[in-house]
Amino acid sequence: MERLDQLARSLLALPPSCGPVRLIAVDGHAGSGKSTFAGRLAAALGGAPVLHLDDLATHDELFEWTGRLREQVTGPLSRGECARYAPYDWTLRRFGPARPLEPAPVVLIEGVGAGRAAVRPDLARLLWMDLGARESWARGRHRDGPAQAGFWDGWTAAETRHFATDPSRPYADLLVRQCLKGYEWREGTSATALPNHSVTVSDHQAPPPGTA
Repeated sequence: MERLDQLARSLLALPPSCGPVRLIAVDGHAGSGKSTFAGRLAAALGGAPVLHLDDLATHDELFEWTGRLREQVTGPLSRGECARYAPYDWTLRRFGPARPLEPAPVVLIEGVGAGRAAVRPDLARLLWMDLGARESWARGRHRDGPAQAGFWDGWTAAETRHFATDPSRPYADLLVRQCLKGYEWREGTSATALPNHSVTVSDHQAPPPGTA
């Protein structure tokens, strides 16, 4: 984990971006490995909180969660308050009990669209999982199995529309790729990127098979 630790240290050295919090987004296509990477980065950060945007989206509002994010999460964090958000239950199709999200030194938000224009002003860094749409979606479909084929058909159409009008990758500070053994990353081309980027490095701990 030494090199993920290096990335973690560079993130901790950034100035806060949302109140006292350094808010780090992990974006990318569905199935690109965002959740796994965010979990490992959170561990390297000593157990940083991770907000999964699947908890704010719904069946009817796959990408219309910006208001909930602002009201329940980024608004309170920007004031140094504990955030509280109600995660959506994808089986019961309703929001569950509220969960706390403390204003930790680093908070990760991961999910498709985490780096959208409405969120970027609150971010200290935007990380993009640099795997193409078709390969990412194929991984996701394989992971979820044929029972979710109908959902994936609707999802890929919605994701395509979202990124066509509100792309994240051009604004990414780091482009992250999952390798056979761990990860490697390089600087993105964000017009708003700060000068102290990490250099290209890799984490030599192999990810478990079948994760996305």
